[in-house]
Amino acid sequence: MRRVPAEITLPLRQRVLRPHETLDQLRLAGDDDPDTGHFAAVEATGEVVGTASVRREAPPWAPADTGAWRLRGMATAESRRGGGIGTVVLRAVVDHVADHGGGTLWCNARLPALTFYQRAGFETRGDAWDEPPIGPHIAMQRVVRSAG
Repeated sequence: MRRVPAEITLPLRQRVLRPHETLDQLRLAGDDDPDTGHFAAVEATGEVVGTASVRREAPPWAPADTGAWRLRGMATAESRRGGGIGTVVLRAVVDHVADHGGGTLWCNARLPALTFYQRAGFETRGDAWDEPPIGPHIAMQRVVRSAG
């Protein structure tokens, strides 16, 4: 598990989450902000098998929350799911938020991942919606306390 530049996360994110987009389309505003964290679980062979990014961004239901963080691009290689990689990646994200003062951590979760996020302390926010062409999502959030 290590913190990496955004471009290291893009191939896995494309393969698992958005195969209909190019790598350039996966790049996001704020990818290079100093507080943004990109994390990758990397095999000894160098293969990235898990990834996530987190950046400061207020959720749509609390646009004035400047201390909020958005989780994006959470992905685990298909062949490695169920082995705890996602949990390790998410722990790195939570630690990053805690080390940067804590706050609300939120995401737009795919419905098949709902239980994963609930086990990590996230709660749903509002109703589910369909996000063409990638499927049903629901907003989720949890509070992360400051490490300091």
